[in-house]
Amino acid sequence: MAHIQLTRKSKETNIGLTLDVDGQGQVQVHTGLGFFDHFLTALGYYAGWDLELTVQGDLEVDGHHVVEDTGLALGKALQEGLTGQRRRFGQSLLPMDDALVLVALDAGGRPYLAHDVPPTTNAPHAFNGELAVEFFRALSNAAGWCLHLRCLAGENGHHLLEALAKGTGLAIRQALEPSLHDQGSSTKGKVQWGWELKP
Repeated sequence: MAHIQLTRKSKETNIGLTLDVDGQGQVQVHTGLGFFDHFLTALGYYAGWDLELTVQGDLEVDGHHVVEDTGLALGKALQEGLTGQRRRFGQSLLPMDDALVLVALDAGGRPYLAHDVPPTTNAPHAFNGELAVEFFRALSNAAGWCLHLRCLAGENGHHLLEALAKGTGLAIRQALEPSLHDQGSSTKGKVQWGWELKP
């Protein structure tokens, strides 16, 4: 069980989280951005996490700092707190009505984000595709993950963003699944994952 607690404070945000990546999908999120809460709840549920997350931020400016700093906090918790052997790779192809998204993940310590996420100007509650990209960039950089996101079809912003959250959750669940085998090796030798730096 990887039980992680983390706080992150700045002049822009105050974040507290408790995360168990080998959980039951019990997610409680309060960020002040209704659709972002919905987005993170879907991601955590399909990742199989138990997650409690509270964010206070400068929403009087806009949602950028809350969204980006949440990605940084989650990524840091994952990079620093995971233990044991994990599968490393995960992928999903997920439909949601008109939306179809492809997510591929390498949790092997090489941060990179490739994305094809439309602006989704019709997304609700001031959360759009641009903010989604900022979240995923922060998450992948802080966690040391290579993450590819592709929106293959879709016009409805709500459906596209929710499908991205669910698809990413499924890919994470697969990549972080405990493994009895050393699937973290490569042709270059041992991959230095964040969780392998821990006892």
